[in-house]
Amino acid sequence: MSTQTSTPSPARKTGFQLPKWAGSFGFQIIAALIVGLGLGLLAKYTGSSHDNPNALGATLQTIGSSYVSLLQTAVVPLIFTAVVSSISNLRQVSNAARLAWNTLLWFAITSLIAVLIGMGLGVLLQPGANTGITQQAKYAGKSGDWWAFLVGLFPKNFLGLGASSTVGDSGAVTTSVSFNVLQILVIAIAVGVAALKVGKAAEPFLNLNASALAVIQKVLWWIIRIAPLGTVGLIGNAVAVYGWDTIGSLGKFTVAIYAGLVLVLFVVYPILIRSHGLSIKQYFSGVWPAVQLAFVSRSSVGTLPLTQRVTERSLGVPRAYASFAVPLGATTKMDGCAAIYPAVSAIFVAQFFGIQLDFTQYLLIALVSVLGSAATAGTTGAVVMLTLTLSTLGLPLAGVGLLLAIDPILDMGRTAVNVAGQALVPTIVAKRQGILDESLYNAPRNGTPFVDDSVAGETATDGTTADTAPRELQDARA
Repeated sequence: MSTQTSTPSPARKTGFQLPKWAGSFGFQIIAALIVGLGLGLLAKYTGSSHDNPNALGATLQTIGSSYVSLLQTAVVPLIFTAVVSSISNLRQVSNAARLAWNTLLWFAITSLIAVLIGMGLGVLLQPGANTGITQQAKYAGKSGDWWAFLVGLFPKNFLGLGASSTVGDSGAVTTSVSFNVLQILVIAIAVGVAALKVGKAAEPFLNLNASALAVIQKVLWWIIRIAPLGTVGLIGNAVAVYGWDTIGSLGKFTVAIYAGLVLVLFVVYPILIRSHGLSIKQYFSGVWPAVQLAFVSRSSVGTLPLTQRVTERSLGVPRAYASFAVPLGATTKMDGCAAIYPAVSAIFVAQFFGIQLDFTQYLLIALVSVLGSAATAGTTGAVVMLTLTLSTLGLPLAGVGLLLAIDPILDMGRTAVNVAGQALVPTIVAKRQGILDESLYNAPRNGTPFVDDSVAGETATDGTTADTAPRELQDARA
């Protein structure tokens, strides 16, 4: 008995087909910005206001606030698992204490330089000035101080959570739960260090933590994928509440952010490279593939395999050290998201709402940015740091929703600078410790991301290859 099988002919495509570029994430974000602006203006000119929104205004407000709530939901587990996972990588490093100390020191030094540049641009360019918004001046009396910041580092419970209840005009009691990012960070560091001290008995816990981190990152990517919908709500609500003239100040804010990013990437980093006797051209030609992918993907964690690859194969950092420093940097080293951005943003929000900052508060911005950079977690870094900085200074958190409306535009440049810094610091530390392979660093690359064409496609320790990493990243996120 024989059977015959036939290959079905491919279905013929009929009807209107969207162009391929219309399905790209970047196009969707730009389209969402345009739609949000239009809907916000429509709501504004049909009588919607902050206190009395009409149906369209209420819809935009609900969509925007719901999307922010989704992002905040992932913050606590993401920070905890990411920081514990980074610390656990110290198991694989010889001379771990010295290398770890030097790595963290240079993370802090470069972050401090970046945050000072951000504050300088915020004061010089005045991106949030002359907006006419003064009704939030009551927040000026709630500014944080040094003692409040230091006391806030000590967790009151294991998860660093708090709850508060309010009584509405109708007598209904509303209970809300909040979290302190720095307290979660302290807990995660303590748990990670304790796991290292315990040794082999902690392996099951660390494996579980690594699995949990992978799951959380996947869920977070799903949330990021619906960012166009959230963008419509956020920018639409901002226009409806504040008006077009006020929203125009966001353009000046965007210029200030990108000015800071350019200064750090093309001025500060080259100075650091040259001061350590290394070639600026070789650094940029080596790190550029990872910077390009970071700009498109907008994820330091997603770019991690390629960042680690170029750090080892192009910049000459030993694999044993790079396997610790680069993943740690992907969750804690964020000169774009955790230094320049929160500095300019805090000053912008204060200027936007007519709040005067004093010298102590500027110092507090620098301290929070340097110490709090470990809470950025690689994907929601800007959201976490913006919330952390505004909360510490006592500035209105309404600024989070306002700035999130244009966040995708800023996030491309921020992530590119993040990744460049994540490769820079291991290179500098390796050079200072005498373990950098300078012959590999200075070798000709022949127009490819890696030194030797014959091994450019060999499999890396993380299972990806130089040639396939971007495609694998796209497949994983589909």
